[in-house]
Amino acid sequence: MKTIAVSAATYGELSGLIEAFNARRDQCDAPWDFLVSGLARTRIIFAVTGIGTANAASATTALIHLYSPDLIINTGCAGAYDRAGLAVGDLALATSELFADLGAAGPHGWLSLEQMGLPLLDRGDGRCFNEVPMSLPAVEAARARAALLGTPLRAGRFLTVSACSGTRSRGAELQDRFDGICENMEGAAVALVAARYGGACLEVRGVSNLVEDRDPSRWDIPLAAAAAGRFIELLIRGL
Repeated sequence: MKTIAVSAATYGELSGLIEAFNARRDQCDAPWDFLVSGLARTRIIFAVTGIGTANAASATTALIHLYSPDLIINTGCAGAYDRAGLAVGDLALATSELFADLGAAGPHGWLSLEQMGLPLLDRGDGRCFNEVPMSLPAVEAARARAALLGTPLRAGRFLTVSACSGTRSRGAELQDRFDGICENMEGAAVALVAARYGGACLEVRGVSNLVEDRDPSRWDIPLAAAAAGRFIELLIRGL
């Protein structure tokens, strides 16, 4: 039996999937909500990590130690950058995740971890600085499933930030610097922990808003979470 873990920052981002798979809270000794469900050949673990990279990294570490998942799928909402060609309710697939605000703001501009000589992960099969790649087989499986379903799925680099971009100018700055398609607050931490343990990681998010001058009246978080949840449900059932 294979094990797939699905994580998100908030319960609301996972609620549709938890209901669809009739998951029940696991009584493990961990300070997070972990819920368990199962199909004929697959055990599914749902993890509500909390907001931000510190929560996401620590919860993902506990998740790996407790359940040894074959694949971790990180999901939730994202803000899409202006030139990414995404609208509210669309789906985005990460080809890699990038810590967009780890580095240094110097007198001559921003310096990446690579420019500073500070890898986040350094081992025999390579180094990671700001950017962490996703599992290529998992990405290709998601692309194939989307094509089979006729579901538009925009793939590209995701950016993880500690402070969401609340102005159009800040979004443009990050998009110009990293060529990302959307931003979130947890994904790179999940990807890094998975990479450190040698595990497979995938990230699919729904677009809840565009990165523009902050206006919550234009956001639709439930639509974004539902869109991502529906696709992930069909992806899991097809694996």
